[in-house]
Amino acid sequence: MAGIARLAVEEQSTIDRQRLNQMVEALGEASAARIISAALEQLRLALNRTEAAIARGDLVAVACDADRISRLAWQLGLVSMAAVAIDVGTCAERRDAGGLAATSARLRRIGDSSLTRICDRPDPAAG
Repeated sequence: MAGIARLAVEEQSTIDRQRLNQMVEALGEASAARIISAALEQLRLALNRTEAAIARGDLVAVACDADRISRLAWQLGLVSMAAVAIDVGTCAERRDAGGLAATSARLRRIGDSSLTRICDRPDPAAG
């Protein structure tokens, strides 16, 4: 019998850095930093609420939180995160348990990766 292979799951998150730079240019560094920070916190909270809603089987809440995540992520240029959140919402609306399990796990991976990458972004003023 063949051995069991353990596959490492790595997600590549896409961030539209131009969108972030446009925010900084339009709002100024300090205002943009405050808005981005608040939006990131809202994303973290929405991710946690989505997982809790999935655990209790509240698919309406899952769809609402996934929509909130996709809108916030899109505004911040977190392209991959926005797309996967839409997929989570679609699975919840269709009551697709298997799809929801897969897409919500992917949303957590992409979300964690995206939030880490955006928090580690270089200072736009540095060029």
